[in-house]
Amino acid sequence: MFFVSFVVELFHRDLGGAGQPPLVLLHGFLGSSRNWQTAGAALASHYHVCALDLRNHGRSPHAPEMTFAAMLDDVMGWLDARGLARASILGHSLGGKLAMRLACRHPARVARLIVVDIAPKAYPGMAQRTEIVAMKELRLEGLRSRAEAEVRMEGRVADWATRKFLTTNLERGDDGAWRWIVNVAALTAALPDLIAAPVGPEERFAGPAQFILGGKSHFVSAEDHAGIRRHFPHARIDVVAGSGHNPHMEQREEFVRLVLEGAASGGMPDV
Repeated sequence: MFFVSFVVELFHRDLGGAGQPPLVLLHGFLGSSRNWQTAGAALASHYHVCALDLRNHGRSPHAPEMTFAAMLDDVMGWLDARGLARASILGHSLGGKLAMRLACRHPARVARLIVVDIAPKAYPGMAQRTEIVAMKELRLEGLRSRAEAEVRMEGRVADWATRKFLTTNLERGDDGAWRWIVNVAALTAALPDLIAAPVGPEERFAGPAQFILGGKSHFVSAEDHAGIRRHFPHARIDVVAGSGHNPHMEQREEFVRLVLEGAASGGMPDV
């Protein structure tokens, strides 16, 4: 499918720490900057923290193109518009894949890379996202509340926390009708690109990097650690034993501690 590419002006939340080194937070698939408000505020003790909404998510504009190339242009445009020649970049899941691509393609712009529970590989098993199917099946006409939406999606999405997360993307308009604030059509069309590896086989980022993984998550296995270090040779890898895919929410205090510990060590592995 051919698109005329253009840069989207991204919405962001300033979570505090003005005057300190910049830290830019990138959310995961179907997430938004709202997911970072608590952990981001805690990190503001050491950083000036800004959380972005990627295109087709949150408060950022919708656009038909949803490729890593387009998202990278958006983030670079956001950095340029604020005169940020260099920043630490922290990304979760889809945002982590985008952060890896940014670090490899524009290493001079990345002071430190932090990736949360995702590896630099393709995820072909996610070509059909159950969450997207559930969202497309949900009839919004006559919907009375997010709680009702959660109940209606139960047959497709068994996990209660996932249903609650999905319904944070529902918003009631001035006419009282509910709508999805994410661009469901564009995200559906983009899945083949989004599940691909974010970096090429020979791409590297030689700067400080930290990967924070959920010990109970299936997104990154022990076998993936070699691939991480192939692309990010100075990567420090931390595993949060009690967490699933969202350590910044499930084990927030430990997550914040690890990010700040990584900053103190330069993001380098223990040797």
